[in-house]
Amino acid sequence: MRSLFQHDDAFTGLEAAIVLIAFIVVAAVFSYVVLGAGFFTTQKSQEVVHTGVQQASSSLEIIGNVYGMATTASSGLEYVKFTVGNTAGGTGLDVSKMVVTYTDEQTRAPDVKYESDSGDALIIKLQAAATVPSATYVGAWGIIETINANGDTLLEPGEQFVIGVSVPTATTTVNTPFTVNLQPAVGAVFALKKTIPPAINPVNILY
Repeated sequence: MRSLFQHDDAFTGLEAAIVLIAFIVVAAVFSYVVLGAGFFTTQKSQEVVHTGVQQASSSLEIIGNVYGMATTASSGLEYVKFTVGNTAGGTGLDVSKMVVTYTDEQTRAPDVKYESDSGDALIIKLQAAATVPSATYVGAWGIIETINANGDTLLEPGEQFVIGVSVPTATTTVNTPFTVNLQPAVGAVFALKKTIPPAINPVNILY
């Protein structure tokens, strides 16, 4: 009987099996965690790429000149007018959801009010908004007219919208720099940085 206790080969084999199974389980769990992290990272990378492509393809571009409009010569401007379109390969975007801001040396309007009117009715509202004192200036903007469009506010490839943005007449005097920022719902901010010329006419090309 004493010799039976001195031989523990079977017990050592059982230990080895347990250790082996433990290593296999740990390795399986570790590999699952690593693969899960890899899949998560890959998905996030794809989301970043898709978001970047979407934002780059949904940007605006200015077509032609930017005009400063005034009712009479020698007074301050009342509104600026410019034409926008999609960048090459861009996708459609809803212009009515765009956030427009205006700033100059004395005035800041962080969210210029969108007006759904068009044509002469919109111009009248732009002119009225321009006369509000700069301390309480909110402003107004809208789509004056559309070119090659189907009547909605969705700017699609091949279409052009003529945009009007009011500016405060009291502060848009000669040689005054100002900035109009256009922030689409998707895409980068487009900044219009212009300076009013030394002499103001009813129609002025801004540089």
